Amino acid sequence: MQKNITHQDYLNLCREIQEHNQRYYAEHEPIITDDHYDRLYKQFQEMETTHPEWVEADSPTKRIGEVLTEGFNTVAHRTPMLSLENSYSKDELETFITRMHKLTEQTKLAFSCELKMDGIAVSVCYEKGKFVRGLTRGDGQKGDDITGNIRTLKSLPLQLTGESPPDLLEVRGEVFMPQKVFDKLNEQRSEVGDELWANPRNAAAGTLKLLDPKEVSRRQLSVVFYGIGDESTIPPLGQFECHQYLKSLGLPTLELIAKCHSLQEIWDFIEKIRLKRCSLPYHIDGIVIKLDDRREQKKMGNTAKHPRWALAYKFAAEQAITKILDITVQVGRTGVLTPVAELEPVLLAGSTIARATLHNQEEVQRKDVRVGDYVYIEKGGDVIPKVVKVILEKRGSTSLQWKMPEKCPVCGTPVIQVTGEVAVRCPNRSGCLQQTLGRLIHFVGKNAMDIEGLGKKVVQQLVEKGFVNSPSDIYKLTTTELATLDGFKDKSINNLLTAIDKTRQIPLNRFIMALGIPNVGLGTAEEIARKVKSIDKLSSLTVEELIEIEGIGSKSAEQIAEYFSQPGNREEIQRLLELGITPTSSSQIQHEGHIFSGKLFVLTGALEKFTRTEAANLIKERGGKISEAVSKKTDFVLAGDAPGSKLEKAKTLGVAILNEEEFEALLGG
Repeated sequence: MQKNITHQDYLNLCREIQEHNQRYYAEHEPIITDDHYDRLYKQFQEMETTHPEWVEADSPTKRIGEVLTEGFNTVAHRTPMLSLENSYSKDELETFITRMHKLTEQTKLAFSCELKMDGIAVSVCYEKGKFVRGLTRGDGQKGDDITGNIRTLKSLPLQLTGESPPDLLEVRGEVFMPQKVFDKLNEQRSEVGDELWANPRNAAAGTLKLLDPKEVSRRQLSVVFYGIGDESTIPPLGQFECHQYLKSLGLPTLELIAKCHSLQEIWDFIEKIRLKRCSLPYHIDGIVIKLDDRREQKKMGNTAKHPRWALAYKFAAEQAITKILDITVQVGRTGVLTPVAELEPVLLAGSTIARATLHNQEEVQRKDVRVGDYVYIEKGGDVIPKVVKVILEKRGSTSLQWKMPEKCPVCGTPVIQVTGEVAVRCPNRSGCLQQTLGRLIHFVGKNAMDIEGLGKKVVQQLVEKGFVNSPSDIYKLTTTELATLDGFKDKSINNLLTAIDKTRQIPLNRFIMALGIPNVGLGTAEEIARKVKSIDKLSSLTVEELIEIEGIGSKSAEQIAEYFSQPGNREEIQRLLELGITPTSSSQIQHEGHIFSGKLFVLTGALEKFTRTEAANLIKERGGKISEAVSKKTDFVLAGDAPGSKLEKAKTLGVAILNEEEFEALLGG
């Protein structure tokens, strides 16, 4: 803290923090890391402590950062919904625990330790066991009414279960986007040239504030609960017991929790979660430590922004410094050009990183990333490497601003940018080798035609030799042509031809997926197939008719209609059909009266004979349905190795459990 701080310095920092709050809470596009923000905030707090005469009513220290959103009604919370004070070190945790002992007369204290989900805080209300309202945190006193949106979350029970749910229950929780959903949706956004979400938290925040509940449903958010707002209608419970109580009512709760009695026990739990963090199916950014005794919580009370009895320990994002050796450009199957930072290899979070996506030209320009720069990189969600910030002090005097090439780096065609879109594209769909390769690799992939033995390297050889230029060419391949490929002998040739032939009868949803229609992922393809029953029917639907299909928004509908309006696409589909490709709807290929028909399955653990996708498709083809969570409505749990908590819950609820051998035996039934 500098000694000669002026009032203008205070006002400048106040304005800077307010701008960061706007970017984080309203626009969901932060430009600094959480720990950087917290350092600025603590510096601001120190200024106000030193100069209390400067503090104004609208100071960031007096207000919850989240803003209310235009287009939503606002509703007052029954009890204030506050944020948490953050810490980043063991010393700060020790200070917190010492303070807890000073604020209570009890000699032995217990603490409930929970995952800090990186999502959007919500308050949900049930009356007589029935869901009636969902609110965002808002300004802490009142929040946006998101009832219509949160109702679409499949993990949210609309009716409480258990014995005698209270007449009124207000619960606090977090809405989040699972990592797999985030990755899939970002892939779809990349294909159509939309700006990518930086992380699952931003994606969840943007989704929850949409005015179209159908689009919210399509994005597959989840919710988890960890606290009770109004406690007047429930029996007295400790914070740790609270989780079990919520679970008994059928509410999704945090699974990884601990009851600790000392700083060392808390720290051991933090280290345990730190090691698990990368393998979790959702994003967390720390651990929340709460005094377990709720009566003592009430005695300690709150500050204007935070409860005094709780603290968030936040994991610092693991970062590394490296040099940008070059910025290259990749061309995707839809023609979108993506800049990629080629890095001086550096060890980060257990793996060596040599490349990091820069997403699009606007991202490069906003961060002013240049060849030769030294930069901070980190793994987004501890998985995807990204460039966080340029170290300007290390920049050379001769560095030049980077620009997107005016011509496609693959085929030399002048690039285009549609007004209103972030993406820059190569328009040479039929003549750009990289686009052709991308489309073919997608066509033969696992979630599409799934042609065994036809991997990326084989496809590349086939294209380079001129044997394959479109998907239909795959079904015309000859023994003579395959014999010219590297490593192909009689057995491998026969195996590949057999694998190709096996895919002539294909589920309609996977054929739709294989076509590579922009903005159509596997889930959307399944919904379309379930509705239209045939590719002919799909090709004739209008935008208005497509929007009527569950899970399809206006943009997806426009992309699908545009795809089928192109004569080249329709001609290619016709060629495939003439070559014997027979896309068949699930209702046509499932066995009449199969044991799986109408049954709800949950898959857990690692399967040996099937991938998760293959097992799920086999179930759906026989009329079954797939769910992510085990509940009383679940009919079967298919369990592989290391099944985890889902198996235990299934046993508790008496759900039928199948191993792979039992599952395989029932497939033909």
